Amino acid sequence: MLSEPRSGRLASWGNALIAGLVSPDDAVLAIVGEDAVHRVEGVPGESAPVGLTLALGRLRTLGVTGLRVALPMPGHPLGLSGPPEFNARALEAGEAVVGHGAAFGLVPQVREAGPAGDVHVEVVWHCLAVREAPPADVPSLGEAERELAESLREATEVLTRLDVAGSGPVAEAAIDAYRARAEPGREVLAPGYPPRAVRVLELARRVGTLVSLAGANGHGGAVSASEMAARGEALRPVERTARRAQVAAYNSVVEERERGVR
Repeated sequence: MLSEPRSGRLASWGNALIAGLVSPDDAVLAIVGEDAVHRVEGVPGESAPVGLTLALGRLRTLGVTGLRVALPMPGHPLGLSGPPEFNARALEAGEAVVGHGAAFGLVPQVREAGPAGDVHVEVVWHCLAVREAPPADVPSLGEAERELAESLREATEVLTRLDVAGSGPVAEAAIDAYRARAEPGREVLAPGYPPRAVRVLELARRVGTLVSLAGANGHGGAVSASEMAARGEALRPVERTARRAQVAAYNSVVEERERGVR
């Protein structure tokens, strides 16, 4: 299933902080989540890693007016705009945050420390130069919502036809169980995001859950090589669509500001 990327939390709550909708303490608490600590390395004017509050404040002073998410995979530079050095770091991490209004980006490096059974996670965000250009392959919210609905319908039909356990009532029951395990009252996005963004992100996670279920149940009833290949062909574009929608949801605040909606 699609997990909540650290870049999503940073962009979402960073955007709310930039807009003055949340306090620095609340934003940092939400960004860090269950990790032990987040630091930012390479902030202009700082010779050592600094905390998130100082880093976000400094980037805002340097002209950053919004934060976008990138979730690249090999062959799919989703949300990136260059240069190649930044893209390579983001691809290795599988995610990044790209500043809007000033050419800075952040790539996370995740470190685990501590003995077995008491491991804590430390994250260092590397602040790097980016190219000011439109992000690659990011749809609008409307496009993302339409693509998700179509992709979910087509994938469910294919998986049901192949008798894969990740479709139909089994999938519905697992998705309901997943929802029940979610933290009560947890916000999907930070304050300031349009309701449609919340809806698209939730649907993207639902689609990601379906893909995960189908992939986690072995071969199901797809016993022939051709059926297994068909399932793979059905799932690859679905996962890609879900990731594109996820990025569109996180980036929607910046896109609306660009269009003058807010």
